[in-house]
Amino acid sequence: FGTTVCYSSNIEDVDSWYRNTDTMYTDGQLCWEHTHTKSGSVFFSYFPPYTYNRHLGLVSRCSQFANVESLGQSLDGREIECITLGKGKTICWIIHRQHPGETMAEHYAEGLLTRLLGLDTKGKVDDEVKKLLTLYTFYIVPCMCPDGVVRGHLRTNACGANLNREWATKRFYQAPTLERSPEVFSVLKKMDATGVDIFLDIHGDEELPFNFISGAEKTPNWMKSNRMESLHGAFVAAYCRASKDMQQKIGYPAPPTAQDAEKYLNVATNQIATRFDCLAMTLEMPFKDCLTNRDPPRGWSPARARSLASSVLSPLEYIHPYLRAKDEFWKTLPADDAYVETTDDYESELRAAQEFVPLMKSKRYYSDVHEIHPSKQVQ
Repeated sequence: FGTTVCYSSNIEDVDSWYRNTDTMYTDGQLCWEHTHTKSGSVFFSYFPPYTYNRHLGLVSRCSQFANVESLGQSLDGREIECITLGKGKTICWIIHRQHPGETMAEHYAEGLLTRLLGLDTKGKVDDEVKKLLTLYTFYIVPCMCPDGVVRGHLRTNACGANLNREWATKRFYQAPTLERSPEVFSVLKKMDATGVDIFLDIHGDEELPFNFISGAEKTPNWMKSNRMESLHGAFVAAYCRASKDMQQKIGYPAPPTAQDAEKYLNVATNQIATRFDCLAMTLEMPFKDCLTNRDPPRGWSPARARSLASSVLSPLEYIHPYLRAKDEFWKTLPADDAYVETTDDYESELRAAQEFVPLMKSKRYYSDVHEIHPSKQVQ
């Protein structure tokens, strides 16, 4: 169940991309064949792109209905835009595309902002949005790494920093800094000013063919009581009820111990959960198809990323009463809201779909990059 090359004859239409389902990865090379049926250009991509020009267009559209401010500038001098909306006392931060090559993250941002601001309906929004805007004040950063987008990087900014390892100093490595990671420095400075009650960091994962949510498991505040675990479980369960594209079982394994988790406090989700004692999560979408709800011709697509974003409003509404609750609210939650510890072993799902089953890789946490052993390649 491997990666497939995407192709389109209209690069301006983000919904025109299809998958070459015969793509193969062998001997260290990604190989595919394509038959041209008529004259003209054909474009190939690892995943349907989200260009910087489209990003600027999205920000411009948002400025008609919400406050748009620059939190700072990137190393190459590009603005780190933040869209603010809502009048609620609960502060919700949602950031996207720390890793610039994970373009599905900004397609998600577009879907979220389109619904919250009524971008396709001249500013008219539905009743659920109206209610949420009285409960929350949203701070939404659609693109954390604009330099990486323009430079064509997969995971880093202009100087090669992985922004999702720049949220705290780790031993001798000071972070964030204006010299190396001004994107994180500027956003974190604003967060310190506003506070954070709930946080989402939107990404894409190259290996797992599922949408999933990774939490701040075993971090210091998680270990204090049942609060963090219960908030996480209830939010994910509500998201699964809201969207058939979300699931609870498959994802990054939780660190085995609190000591292991403390090694990763420089990751956004873990740092925000620790710094603000709040529910903080990383949402991952697949580069591949979504095995729980397959669409072989298109796989996971920009349209589905936008739809998944639109669906997040329901779990945000559901979890709101519990975010800063002082009582032991978890004792009253239904059994379906219980926390489910994720695993990255999806062999049974592959067998059920009659797909090739590769040897499973060693465990990784928080989207660590590791070399893929030749014996584990999808044929």
